[in-house]
Amino acid sequence: MNYFNYFTEIEDAFVRRRAKHLFLSPLDWALMETWKQQGIPLHIVLRGVERAFDSYESRPRKRSVKTLLYCQEEVEAQYAEWVEARVGASEQTDGAETEKTPFTAAAISEHLQRSQSELVRLSQSRTEDDLSEALARAAALLQEIRDDLSANGVLDTRRLEDSLTGLERMLNDAMLAVITATELDALKSGVKDQLKPYRSQMETAVYDQTFDNLLLKRLREQFAVPRLSLFYV
Repeated sequence: MNYFNYFTEIEDAFVRRRAKHLFLSPLDWALMETWKQQGIPLHIVLRGVERAFDSYESRPRKRSVKTLLYCQEEVEAQYAEWVEARVGASEQTDGAETEKTPFTAAAISEHLQRSQSELVRLSQSRTEDDLSEALARAAALLQEIRDDLSANGVLDTRRLEDSLTGLERMLNDAMLAVITATELDALKSGVKDQLKPYRSQMETAVYDQTFDNLLLKRLREQFAVPRLSLFYV
């Protein structure tokens, strides 16, 4: 990631999760500059932003998030854990396991490499639009994550899944931005038909969540966008 992308990726993630366009303040830019100078990796900052908004949305407040400062504590907490994990890794004997997980390091590495290659291929196969740009950005961020895992030697699947979830959200928004209204209506109609036999048995919240999940599934199938989650290793 070059110097410019560090700032623009953070700004994009913040604006996207806030769901309202908002120009960042000089204080926000100064905060990003501080993170950059501290050497906080971009994917760690993005993970912190995602986690901060996840926490906010789990307990809605009357006041909206207006500044990146809201995410500062979570970003710096994620960075502290990342540093601690790297220190812990250096104290491990060679070949020691640092985390109990159903996924092997080799399987995860192969999954990330395969996903990155597919994102690059899809980006290059499309004419330039919001989705092709998002695919390229996601591929670049996956490369940073892979480099970090390789250098770190610590496999923390929970935090890795958080990072991958953030990339999937970015891709979901990009697909919704490029699909035509007619195509989107057709997908929604298909999902409604699929859920119709079960609608009366489902609570509203469950129905809405299931509807959204199935719609995103059909979107990914239409655009051939791969799943990045570790559930697909």
